[in-house]
Amino acid sequence: MLTILSRIFIKEKEGTAMREAWGTLCGIVGILCNLFLFAGKYAAGMVSGSVAVTADAFNNLSDAGSSFIALIGFRFAGKRPDRDHPFGHGRFEYIAGFVVSLAILMMGLELGKASVGKLFHPGPVDVGRLTLVILLVSIGVKLYMAYYNAVIGKRIGSVAMRAVALDSLSDVAATTVVLAAMGIMQYTGVNVDGFCGILVSLFILYTGCCAAKETSDPLLGTAPDPGFVRQVEEIVLSHDMVHGVHDLIVHDYGPGRRLVSLHAEVPGDKTVYEAHRMIDHIEREIYRELACDVVIHMDPLEPENEQTSELRVLVNELITSIHTQMTLHDFQVIEETDGYTSLIFDVVVPYACRLNPEEIRQRIEQGIAKLDGAYRAVVHMDQGYM
Repeated sequence: MLTILSRIFIKEKEGTAMREAWGTLCGIVGILCNLFLFAGKYAAGMVSGSVAVTADAFNNLSDAGSSFIALIGFRFAGKRPDRDHPFGHGRFEYIAGFVVSLAILMMGLELGKASVGKLFHPGPVDVGRLTLVILLVSIGVKLYMAYYNAVIGKRIGSVAMRAVALDSLSDVAATTVVLAAMGIMQYTGVNVDGFCGILVSLFILYTGCCAAKETSDPLLGTAPDPGFVRQVEEIVLSHDMVHGVHDLIVHDYGPGRRLVSLHAEVPGDKTVYEAHRMIDHIEREIYRELACDVVIHMDPLEPENEQTSELRVLVNELITSIHTQMTLHDFQVIEETDGYTSLIFDVVVPYACRLNPEEIRQRIEQGIAKLDGAYRAVVHMDQGYM
Protein backbone atom coordinates (compact mmCIF):
# COMPACT_ATOMS: atom_id res chain seq x y z
CA MET A 1 0.00 0.00 0.00
CA LEU A 2 2.75 2.45 0.97
CA THR A 3 4.62 1.68 -2.26
CA ILE A 4 1.58 2.56 -4.35
CA LEU A 5 0.99 5.80 -2.41
CA SER A 6 4.67 6.77 -2.70
CA ARG A 7 4.48 6.60 -6.50
CA ILE A 8 1.71 9.18 -6.36
CA PHE A 9 2.98 11.58 -3.68
CA ILE A 10 6.79 11.26 -3.64
CA LYS A 11 7.81 10.99 -7.29
CA GLU A 12 10.42 13.48 -8.54
CA LYS A 13 11.22 14.80 -5.05
CA GLU A 14 14.76 15.21 -3.71
CA GLY A 15 16.64 16.25 -0.56
CA THR A 16 14.60 17.81 2.25
CA ALA A 17 11.47 17.83 0.05
CA MET A 18 11.76 14.05 -0.29
CA ARG A 19 12.24 13.67 3.50
CA GLU A 20 9.21 15.83 4.20
CA ALA A 21 7.12 13.90 1.67
CA TRP A 22 8.05 10.52 3.19
CA GLY A 23 7.47 11.82 6.71
CA THR A 24 4.06 13.22 5.77
CA LEU A 25 2.97 10.06 3.99
CA CYS A 26 4.12 7.71 6.77
CA GLY A 27 2.57 9.98 9.40
CA ILE A 28 -0.85 10.00 7.70
CA VAL A 29 -0.80 6.23 7.17
CA GLY A 30 0.22 5.77 10.81
CA ILE A 31 -2.62 7.97 12.07
CA LEU A 32 -5.24 6.11 10.02
CA CYS A 33 -3.96 2.64 10.95
CA ASN A 34 -3.79 3.45 14.66
CA LEU A 35 -7.27 5.01 14.70
CA PHE A 36 -8.61 1.90 13.00
CA LEU A 37 -6.92 -0.34 15.60
CA PHE A 38 -8.10 1.84 18.48
CA ALA A 39 -11.73 1.62 17.36
CA GLY A 40 -11.59 -2.14 16.96
CA LYS A 41 -9.78 -2.85 20.23
CA TYR A 42 -11.87 -0.40 22.24
CA ALA A 43 -15.05 -2.08 21.03
CA ALA A 44 -13.58 -5.48 21.85
CA GLY A 45 -12.47 -4.27 25.27
CA MET A 46 -15.94 -2.93 26.08
CA VAL A 47 -17.64 -6.14 24.95
CA SER A 48 -15.20 -8.46 26.76
CA GLY A 49 -14.66 -6.28 29.84
CA SER A 50 -10.87 -6.78 29.56
CA VAL A 51 -8.67 -4.00 30.93
CA ALA A 52 -5.72 -5.44 29.01
CA VAL A 53 -7.53 -5.11 25.67
CA THR A 54 -8.80 -1.62 26.57
CA ALA A 55 -5.28 -0.63 27.65
CA ASP A 56 -3.93 -1.88 24.35
CA ALA A 57 -6.62 0.15 22.56
CA PHE A 58 -5.60 3.38 24.25
CA ASN A 59 -1.99 2.52 23.49
CA ASN A 60 -2.96 2.61 19.80
CA LEU A 61 -4.74 5.93 20.35
CA SER A 62 -1.53 7.34 21.81
CA ASP A 63 0.31 5.95 18.77
CA ALA A 64 -2.06 7.91 16.52
CA GLY A 65 -1.13 11.02 18.49
CA SER A 66 2.55 10.10 18.17
CA SER A 67 2.18 9.75 14.39
CA PHE A 68 0.49 13.16 14.30
CA ILE A 69 3.35 14.71 16.29
CA ALA A 70 5.90 13.10 13.98
CA LEU A 71 3.93 14.42 10.99
CA ILE A 72 4.00 17.97 12.40
CA GLY A 73 7.70 17.53 13.13
CA PHE A 74 8.49 16.68 9.51
CA ARG A 75 6.42 19.63 8.29
CA PHE A 76 8.28 22.11 10.52
CA ALA A 77 11.66 20.49 9.84
CA GLY A 78 11.15 21.06 6.13
CA LYS A 79 10.76 24.84 6.52
CA ARG A 80 13.34 26.95 4.73
CA PRO A 81 16.01 28.84 6.73
CA ASP A 82 15.03 32.31 7.90
CA ARG A 83 16.62 35.28 9.64
CA ASP A 84 16.22 33.75 13.12
CA HIS A 85 17.17 30.21 12.05
CA PRO A 86 19.86 30.52 9.35
CA PHE A 87 20.70 26.80 9.55
CA GLY A 88 17.10 25.73 8.98
CA HIS A 89 14.61 23.93 11.20
CA GLY A 90 15.85 20.35 10.82
CA ARG A 91 16.22 19.77 14.56
CA PHE A 92 12.46 20.09 14.91
CA GLU A 93 12.33 16.47 13.76
CA TYR A 94 14.39 15.48 16.81
CA ILE A 95 12.07 17.51 19.06
CA ALA A 96 9.03 15.76 17.57
CA GLY A 97 10.62 12.37 18.18
CA PHE A 98 11.34 13.28 21.79
CA VAL A 99 7.74 14.45 22.32
CA VAL A 100 6.58 11.11 20.90
CA SER A 101 8.74 9.28 23.46
CA LEU A 102 7.26 11.38 26.30
CA ALA A 103 3.73 10.56 25.11
CA ILE A 104 4.64 6.86 25.12
CA LEU A 105 5.96 7.10 28.69
CA MET A 106 2.87 8.94 29.93
CA MET A 107 0.55 6.37 28.38
CA GLY A 108 2.59 3.54 29.89
CA LEU A 109 2.26 5.04 33.38
CA GLU A 110 -1.49 5.56 33.04
CA LEU A 111 -2.07 2.03 31.76
CA GLY A 112 0.10 0.61 34.52
CA LYS A 113 -1.98 2.44 37.10
CA ALA A 114 -5.24 1.10 35.64
CA SER A 115 -3.87 -2.42 35.48
CA VAL A 116 -2.77 -2.39 39.12
CA GLY A 117 -6.32 -1.36 40.05
CA LYS A 118 -7.69 -4.26 38.01
CA LEU A 119 -5.27 -6.58 39.80
CA PHE A 120 -6.79 -5.80 43.20
CA HIS A 121 -10.35 -5.50 41.91
CA PRO A 122 -10.69 -8.04 39.08
CA GLY A 123 -13.85 -8.13 37.02
CA PRO A 124 -15.36 -10.73 34.70
CA VAL A 125 -13.77 -11.07 31.28
CA ASP A 126 -15.70 -12.48 28.30
CA VAL A 127 -13.35 -13.90 25.69
CA GLY A 128 -15.03 -14.08 22.28
CA ARG A 129 -13.91 -14.91 18.75
CA LEU A 130 -14.34 -11.31 17.62
CA THR A 131 -11.87 -10.14 20.27
CA LEU A 132 -9.32 -12.76 19.22
CA VAL A 133 -9.70 -11.86 15.52
CA ILE A 134 -9.24 -8.14 16.25
CA LEU A 135 -6.06 -8.84 18.24
CA LEU A 136 -4.63 -11.03 15.46
CA VAL A 137 -5.39 -8.35 12.85
CA SER A 138 -3.76 -5.77 15.12
CA ILE A 139 -0.55 -7.79 15.29
CA GLY A 140 -0.41 -8.03 11.50
CA VAL A 141 -1.04 -4.30 11.01
CA LYS A 142 1.57 -3.34 13.62
CA LEU A 143 4.20 -5.63 12.07
CA TYR A 144 3.59 -3.91 8.74
CA MET A 145 3.86 -0.46 10.36
CA ALA A 146 7.08 -1.42 12.15
CA TYR A 147 8.53 -2.68 8.85
CA TYR A 148 7.77 0.37 6.73
CA ASN A 149 8.77 2.88 9.43
CA ALA A 150 12.08 1.06 9.99
CA VAL A 151 12.85 0.82 6.26
CA ILE A 152 11.93 4.42 5.44
CA GLY A 153 13.52 5.70 8.66
CA LYS A 154 16.80 4.05 7.67
CA ARG A 155 16.54 5.29 4.09
CA ILE A 156 16.14 8.96 5.06
CA GLY A 157 18.07 8.77 8.38
CA SER A 158 15.11 9.74 10.59
CA VAL A 159 15.30 9.12 14.36
CA ALA A 160 11.63 10.09 14.66
CA MET A 161 10.54 7.35 12.28
CA ARG A 162 12.82 4.83 13.96
CA ALA A 163 11.16 5.73 17.28
CA VAL A 164 7.74 5.09 15.72
CA ALA A 165 9.00 1.74 14.33
CA LEU A 166 10.28 0.75 17.77
CA ASP A 167 6.93 1.72 19.27
CA SER A 168 5.12 -0.47 16.73
CA LEU A 169 7.30 -3.46 17.64
CA SER A 170 6.55 -2.96 21.32
CA ASP A 171 2.84 -2.88 20.40
CA VAL A 172 3.24 -6.26 18.71
CA ALA A 173 4.76 -7.68 21.89
CA ALA A 174 2.08 -6.03 24.05
CA THR A 175 -0.80 -7.32 21.91
CA THR A 176 0.76 -10.80 21.88
CA VAL A 177 0.74 -10.72 25.69
CA VAL A 178 -2.93 -9.69 25.67
CA LEU A 179 -3.72 -12.48 23.19
CA ALA A 180 -1.91 -14.99 25.43
CA ALA A 181 -3.97 -13.73 28.40
CA MET A 182 -7.17 -14.31 26.45
CA GLY A 183 -6.08 -17.87 25.73
CA ILE A 184 -5.17 -18.54 29.36
CA MET A 185 -8.53 -17.25 30.59
CA GLN A 186 -10.39 -19.16 27.88
CA TYR A 187 -8.87 -22.56 28.69
CA THR A 188 -8.05 -22.33 32.42
CA GLY A 189 -10.59 -19.85 33.75
CA VAL A 190 -7.81 -18.00 35.62
CA ASN A 191 -8.21 -14.22 35.44
CA VAL A 192 -4.76 -12.86 34.49
CA ASP A 193 -6.15 -9.67 32.95
CA GLY A 194 -4.54 -7.34 35.50
CA PHE A 195 -1.15 -9.07 35.29
CA CYS A 196 -1.14 -8.85 31.51
CA GLY A 197 -2.17 -5.20 31.65
CA ILE A 198 0.89 -4.54 33.83
CA LEU A 199 3.10 -6.41 31.34
CA VAL A 200 1.70 -4.28 28.50
CA SER A 201 2.44 -1.09 30.43
CA LEU A 202 6.00 -2.27 31.12
CA PHE A 203 6.53 -2.92 27.40
CA ILE A 204 5.28 0.58 26.66
CA LEU A 205 7.52 2.18 29.33
CA TYR A 206 10.59 0.34 28.04
CA THR A 207 9.85 1.48 24.50
CA GLY A 208 9.38 5.05 25.68
CA CYS A 209 12.75 5.04 27.46
CA CYS A 210 14.56 3.68 24.38
CA ALA A 211 12.86 6.20 22.10
CA ALA A 212 13.63 9.08 24.50
CA LYS A 213 17.33 8.21 24.50
CA GLU A 214 17.58 7.90 20.72
CA THR A 215 15.73 11.15 20.03
CA SER A 216 17.34 13.24 22.79
CA ASP A 217 20.93 12.33 21.87
CA PRO A 218 20.99 14.46 18.68
CA LEU A 219 19.54 17.40 20.63
CA LEU A 220 22.25 17.15 23.29
CA GLY A 221 24.99 16.65 20.70
CA THR A 222 26.62 13.31 19.95
CA ALA A 223 29.90 12.20 18.44
CA PRO A 224 29.76 12.20 14.62
CA ASP A 225 29.36 9.00 12.66
CA PRO A 226 32.84 7.40 12.34
CA GLY A 227 32.13 6.44 8.74
CA PHE A 228 31.31 10.03 7.82
CA VAL A 229 34.48 11.27 9.59
CA ARG A 230 36.59 8.77 7.64
CA GLN A 231 35.07 9.98 4.37
CA VAL A 232 35.93 13.60 5.18
CA GLU A 233 39.49 12.71 6.21
CA GLU A 234 40.04 10.57 3.10
CA ILE A 235 39.01 13.43 0.81
CA VAL A 236 41.23 15.95 2.61
CA LEU A 237 44.26 13.65 2.85
CA SER A 238 43.96 12.60 -0.80
CA HIS A 239 45.63 15.92 -1.68
CA ASP A 240 49.42 15.72 -1.65
CA MET A 241 49.84 19.11 -0.02
CA VAL A 242 47.94 18.03 3.13
CA HIS A 243 50.05 16.18 5.72
CA GLY A 244 47.50 15.80 8.49
CA VAL A 245 43.98 16.57 9.75
CA HIS A 246 42.90 17.46 13.29
CA ASP A 247 40.25 19.37 15.28
CA LEU A 248 37.53 17.97 13.03
CA ILE A 249 34.10 19.00 14.34
CA VAL A 250 30.71 18.10 12.86
CA HIS A 251 27.86 20.46 13.68
CA ASP A 252 24.48 18.76 13.22
CA TYR A 253 21.55 21.09 12.53
CA GLY A 254 19.16 18.30 11.61
CA PRO A 255 19.11 15.52 8.99
CA GLY A 256 20.86 16.65 5.83
CA ARG A 257 22.12 19.85 7.48
CA ARG A 258 25.72 19.31 8.59
CA LEU A 259 28.50 21.85 8.88
CA VAL A 260 32.08 20.60 9.22
CA SER A 261 35.13 22.49 10.46
CA LEU A 262 38.67 21.11 10.55
CA HIS A 263 42.35 22.01 10.58
CA ALA A 264 44.57 20.84 7.71
CA GLU A 265 48.38 20.73 8.05
CA VAL A 266 50.07 22.15 4.95
CA PRO A 267 53.72 22.93 4.10
CA GLY A 268 54.77 26.33 5.40
CA ASP A 269 56.94 26.98 2.35
CA LYS A 270 53.95 27.28 0.01
CA THR A 271 52.55 30.69 -0.79
CA VAL A 272 49.30 31.76 0.81
CA TYR A 273 47.67 31.78 -2.63
CA GLU A 274 48.75 28.22 -3.43
CA ALA A 275 47.49 26.88 -0.10
CA HIS A 276 44.26 28.86 -0.35
CA ARG A 277 43.47 27.54 -3.84
CA MET A 278 43.95 23.98 -2.61
CA ILE A 279 41.74 24.55 0.47
CA ASP A 280 39.00 26.03 -1.70
CA HIS A 281 39.19 23.00 -3.96
CA ILE A 282 38.90 20.59 -0.99
CA GLU A 283 35.89 22.46 0.40
CA ARG A 284 34.08 22.26 -2.94
CA GLU A 285 34.95 18.57 -3.30
CA ILE A 286 33.54 17.72 0.15
CA TYR A 287 30.35 19.65 -0.62
CA ARG A 288 29.99 17.82 -3.91
CA GLU A 289 30.69 14.35 -2.48
CA LEU A 290 29.09 14.56 0.99
CA ALA A 291 26.51 17.37 0.61
CA CYS A 292 27.76 19.40 3.58
CA ASP A 293 29.48 22.75 4.02
CA VAL A 294 33.01 22.74 5.40
CA VAL A 295 35.38 25.37 6.78
CA ILE A 296 39.09 24.49 6.73
CA HIS A 297 41.79 26.23 8.76
CA MET A 298 45.37 25.92 7.51
CA ASP A 299 48.18 25.02 9.92
CA PRO A 300 51.71 25.51 8.48
CA LEU A 301 54.35 22.77 8.87
CA GLU A 302 58.10 22.70 8.42
CA PRO A 303 58.53 19.32 6.70
CA GLU A 304 62.09 20.06 5.58
CA ASN A 305 63.33 21.08 9.05
CA GLU A 306 65.10 18.00 10.43
CA GLN A 307 65.35 19.33 14.00
CA THR A 308 61.61 20.04 14.13
CA SER A 309 60.79 16.62 12.66
CA GLU A 310 63.06 14.79 15.14
CA LEU A 311 61.71 16.70 18.12
CA ARG A 312 58.13 16.06 17.01
CA VAL A 313 58.83 12.31 16.94
CA LEU A 314 60.36 12.41 20.44
CA VAL A 315 57.50 14.45 21.90
CA ASN A 316 54.94 12.18 20.22
CA GLU A 317 56.60 9.14 21.85
CA LEU A 318 56.43 10.97 25.19
CA ILE A 319 52.71 11.69 25.04
CA THR A 320 51.78 8.21 23.79
CA SER A 321 53.66 6.79 26.76
CA ILE A 322 51.23 8.75 28.95
CA HIS A 323 48.22 7.42 27.01
CA THR A 324 48.28 5.41 23.78
CA GLN A 325 45.35 7.31 22.23
CA MET A 326 46.78 10.77 22.92
CA THR A 327 47.85 12.77 19.84
CA LEU A 328 49.55 16.09 19.14
CA HIS A 329 49.34 18.71 16.42
CA ASP A 330 50.43 22.29 15.60
CA PHE A 331 53.99 21.46 16.63
CA GLN A 332 56.41 24.41 16.49
CA VAL A 333 59.98 25.00 17.66
CA ILE A 334 60.75 28.60 18.61
CA GLU A 335 64.19 29.89 19.63
CA GLU A 336 63.54 32.42 22.42
CA THR A 337 65.72 35.44 23.29
CA ASP A 338 66.26 34.22 26.87
CA GLY A 339 68.23 31.18 25.68
CA TYR A 340 65.39 28.67 25.94
CA THR A 341 63.80 26.77 23.06
CA SER A 342 60.02 26.63 23.26
CA LEU A 343 58.28 23.52 22.00
CA ILE A 344 54.74 24.71 21.29
CA PHE A 345 52.02 22.18 20.49
CA ASP A 346 48.45 21.05 21.18
CA VAL A 347 47.61 17.72 22.79
CA VAL A 348 44.28 15.97 22.15
CA VAL A 349 43.20 14.18 25.34
CA PRO A 350 40.89 11.18 24.70
CA TYR A 351 37.84 10.58 26.90
CA ALA A 352 39.35 7.25 27.98
CA CYS A 353 42.24 9.04 29.71
CA ARG A 354 41.64 9.22 33.48
CA LEU A 355 44.33 11.83 34.19
CA ASN A 356 43.27 15.43 34.63
CA PRO A 357 44.78 18.08 32.30
CA GLU A 358 47.17 19.43 34.97
CA GLU A 359 48.64 15.99 35.63
CA ILE A 360 49.14 15.47 31.88
CA ARG A 361 50.78 18.88 31.54
CA GLN A 362 53.20 18.17 34.41
CA ARG A 363 54.23 14.81 32.93
CA ILE A 364 54.83 16.37 29.51
CA GLU A 365 56.87 19.24 30.96
CA GLN A 366 58.97 16.86 33.05
CA GLY A 367 59.55 14.55 30.08
CA ILE A 368 60.60 17.41 27.79
CA ALA A 369 62.92 18.81 30.45
CA LYS A 370 64.68 15.43 30.55
CA LEU A 371 65.28 15.61 26.80
CA ASP A 372 67.20 18.86 27.21
CA GLY A 373 67.23 21.40 30.01
CA ALA A 374 67.04 24.19 27.44
CA TYR A 375 63.67 22.99 26.15
CA ARG A 376 60.51 24.55 27.49
CA ALA A 377 57.04 23.07 26.83
CA VAL A 378 54.13 25.32 25.90
CA VAL A 379 51.19 22.92 25.82
CA HIS A 380 47.53 23.54 25.00
CA MET A 381 45.06 20.82 25.99
CA ASP A 382 42.34 19.90 23.50
CA GLN A 383 39.38 17.61 24.16
CA GLY A 384 38.64 15.16 21.39
CA TYR A 385 35.22 15.46 19.71
CA MET A 386 35.07 11.87 18.44
